[in-house]
Amino acid sequence: MVSRRTSNKAPVGVIGAGSFGTAVANLLALNQPVVFYVRKQEVVDAIIHTRKHLDRDIHRGIHPTTSLQEVAEKCTLIFPTLPSSAFREMVRELGPHLRPDHILIHGTKGLDLKAPREMLDKPNYKFSRADIATMSEVITEESIVLRVGAMAGPNLAGELAQGKPAATVIASHFDEVIEAGRRALRSPQFQVYGNHDLTGVEMSGVLKNALAIGSGILGGLELGENARALLITKGLSELVRLGQALGSDATAFLGLAGIGDLIATCTSSLSRNFTVGYRLGKGETLDHILATSTEVAEGVNTIRLARHLGRYYDVTLPILNTLYSVLFESMAPQDALQRLMLYPYAKDVDFIN
Repeated sequence: MVSRRTSNKAPVGVIGAGSFGTAVANLLALNQPVVFYVRKQEVVDAIIHTRKHLDRDIHRGIHPTTSLQEVAEKCTLIFPTLPSSAFREMVRELGPHLRPDHILIHGTKGLDLKAPREMLDKPNYKFSRADIATMSEVITEESIVLRVGAMAGPNLAGELAQGKPAATVIASHFDEVIEAGRRALRSPQFQVYGNHDLTGVEMSGVLKNALAIGSGILGGLELGENARALLITKGLSELVRLGQALGSDATAFLGLAGIGDLIATCTSSLSRNFTVGYRLGKGETLDHILATSTEVAEGVNTIRLARHLGRYYDVTLPILNTLYSVLFESMAPQDALQRLMLYPYAKDVDFIN
């Protein structure tokens, strides 16, 4: 039964029943009823009968459904949390049910590729900003909704599910979107900050996943914390320079959605991108890792996109390009480390004027 605290409030929607979407749904249910979209009816039935999903307890205020139309009709505020590869198709399906007064705040840390997908496999092809879209851009391209935002920060789903203290950033050009996100999400264990640099926050959340894979490789090789600190610090400068080339401001990368999320995903085994890197460092192949992973690690495609974008904008990316060589050109992680240790870095801080 929904608690008295939430029963008299308008419901909010969550689209996507992965570990992060499930954690967000439980967070939201502390403040209001939640309409929770999942694809399979058997999952809906299991949630209703067991109040569990992915081995996590599901709040009594969460109503599961397989109908995107129901989500749109019952909820003005919606949180899509699908992988980037499925995001545009979902918005196209949801779009006919959306109204101009809807607010969509996504939690997807990936990019949508507009160019033919097979071009990712051509190392000499150069993607430009016109070839990619952030998830907020996908929403405005495929629907009539204008009030969009992004949720980003050090939000490891496993810790959120355990009720451990955390915080996030709601980024949007609109104050009412930030305030709606804050009212829906904030609790004694979960703080919410606002940021008007939507592109910067989205790019921060996307690009940091690549470095998390690199950090996992270091963990798998047992190379220590000094090496990890070096990777995070010098890798951050690459993220900032690439983000600036793509239209972001450097400030977003220095906040919770940037360095905050970077630290969390680069140091925790709860991060799926870190886990991919760790397994690579232990000698597994990327194909085997992806075939046996239960959820998408967005950093794999981010590394491919970063290489193409860096070439187009002439941005020097020694760490990201080396990670590309490890993932897609069969470079041994030990050889990659040697390449980076011999790279002629000169300036300590090179992205602040």
